[in-house]
Amino acid sequence: MKSKYVLSLVVPVFLGAVPGWAQQTFRLWAEAAGQTEKDIPTLTMYAPDSINQTRTAIIICPGGSYRGLAKHEGEDYARFLASYGIRAFVLKYRLGPVYGYREITADAARAMRMVRDGSRRWNFDTNKIGIMGSSAGGHLASTMMTHFDDGDPSSGDSVERVSSRPDFGILCYPVISMGAIGHAVSREQFLGLNPTEELVRRYSNELQVTPSTPPCFLWHSFDDKIVSVENALEFANALKKNGVPFDLHIYEQGRHGLGLGDKAPFANPHPWTRDLTAWLKARGLIS
Repeated sequence: MKSKYVLSLVVPVFLGAVPGWAQQTFRLWAEAAGQTEKDIPTLTMYAPDSINQTRTAIIICPGGSYRGLAKHEGEDYARFLASYGIRAFVLKYRLGPVYGYREITADAARAMRMVRDGSRRWNFDTNKIGIMGSSAGGHLASTMMTHFDDGDPSSGDSVERVSSRPDFGILCYPVISMGAIGHAVSREQFLGLNPTEELVRRYSNELQVTPSTPPCFLWHSFDDKIVSVENALEFANALKKNGVPFDLHIYEQGRHGLGLGDKAPFANPHPWTRDLTAWLKARGLIS
């Protein structure tokens, strides 16, 4: 059955320009789920300077416990990445308690497909599309890293025919587990009040890593009092067991929700940004 949500990037639904490097905002779905802004998931594109542009794109999932979206973990990241020649897309996904895991993961998968479908138009490689997330956004990013598919070749929508698999992931103080080491508020907003054990296991992403999971850069702080550092450690351990390359950084200090640790023009960001750019260079994703 054909989806009623049909939208091609060739003729995007344009919601207007955003100050700064933001160029365009696109609806993910042709039909809104409701009447309010929170019912309309979008992607906002931040284009790099054409002189410095790389062939890399990154989708950014802001954190906020699945009940809000932190601007400094979205727009700020996008501007920082754009300064390195990366075309960045900030995802505004639907939130709990009105929406849950079905809609949230559908938004993230749709975003991956839309960006990949638009790679030729925006001049980046289809195999250099990453996903990045912080806190609950890190859980969503890690969900895309472990719950992707190859697309539906029979779909009448060109977007739905392409893969939702990211080529790499960047996880910042992420929620990974829906179990005891995870974050109770994020779990409640994502899975509801009384999720089944099967559902908890399915979205405890340390248990869902396979050899097909993409390479990953992840960092956390030892003293994080909101989301335990065990989340990053367990995910890294699962990556190791499955032979998936990763770069793990645990810093002694760094509050939860730190973001870049700086404000624009980001002259003195937290050291994780230097470690990240070194990793991106080593993988041939930036110059």
